Amino acid sequence: MPLLPDAESFRRLVEGSDTGVAATVARGILAGIAAPYGLAVACRNAAYDRRWLPIGNAGVPVISVGNLTLGGTGKTPLVAWVARAVAAAGLRPAIVSRGYAAEAGGTSDEAAELGILLPDVPHLADRDRVAGSRAAAAAGADIVVLDDGFQHRRLARDLDLVAVDATDPFGCGRLFPRGLLREPMRGICRADAVILTRASAVEPERRAAIRDELRCVAGGSLPGIWAEASHSPRQLRTASGGTLPIETLSGLRIAAFAGIGNPAAFRGTLERLGAELVAFRAFPDHHRYQPHDLASLEAWLRQCGGTMAVTTLKDLVKIRSDAIGDIPLTALEIALSIDSGADDLHGLLAPVIARAGAARASGSR
Repeated sequence: MPLLPDAESFRRLVEGSDTGVAATVARGILAGIAAPYGLAVACRNAAYDRRWLPIGNAGVPVISVGNLTLGGTGKTPLVAWVARAVAAAGLRPAIVSRGYAAEAGGTSDEAAELGILLPDVPHLADRDRVAGSRAAAAAGADIVVLDDGFQHRRLARDLDLVAVDATDPFGCGRLFPRGLLREPMRGICRADAVILTRASAVEPERRAAIRDELRCVAGGSLPGIWAEASHSPRQLRTASGGTLPIETLSGLRIAAFAGIGNPAAFRGTLERLGAELVAFRAFPDHHRYQPHDLASLEAWLRQCGGTMAVTTLKDLVKIRSDAIGDIPLTALEIALSIDSGADDLHGLLAPVIARAGAARASGSR
């Protein structure tokens, strides 16, 4: 789509940073498309709220991790955190996602990335997530962690955890494609927990303001618990399985690129690590790297003079190389920590984990 070449361009357009006649006309067109989209979303949610549309059951407890906006909200590290909490209780989690590459018989971005972070946790990618969740249960999962599942209301879930990105919490305040909202913000009322991700990237006053605005949207009080989480660089990874300490970047001239929903957040993380970021390039979310892309990246790296290329795990698993040309390539691994509300979040998970454990012990699942 010519108007929307990548995530950063789209964001500049919908937030109003791009000015001029062409940008104004484009926003008008997008607003016209957003109106029927919003009506369709409202009708669909009303149908599920009233049980007019069928809701399938996985046969085991389901914990959904999702968001209200398009783009990266730091959801994948949260999915990994939930799966580890389930595994720490002695149960067998499985992750189920839609999977953008699964339709073509490939491995989805999410499955490949989570395969590195959680090598012992099975990940099923299926457009039909009811079927995928039932398959996970049949294969021995005690609990399904549904990745990107908040709007996938066709599958019953025991908990809805919603990630809100502190650096871009409200999706420009408009529905897609005029903004970045998948559904109106009042959808937050369905959440059992709201996790403010990348919380350390903004000041405490900003975090409080985000919480207050969500509380207003929800009619005066948030329906579930509130937690705040930070995303911290853990280490560098190579495609061949090697790791390097974060300190490796200190003083290096690096060039970075990413094909994710929120490339600005990745760029900001790199800029705080002490490296000299000489160039940055954004690709569309879920970009599939082709030979011509790698050739273009190699020429770009030589031109900008970077001594190391850095990307995300989501991108590295698609490139599968330790270098672009003769320039080393690494990926930044991000770990999530719950800074506040951890006890409440564990308390929310505990009954679901207990039910799954009881079902496993009794052999009733």
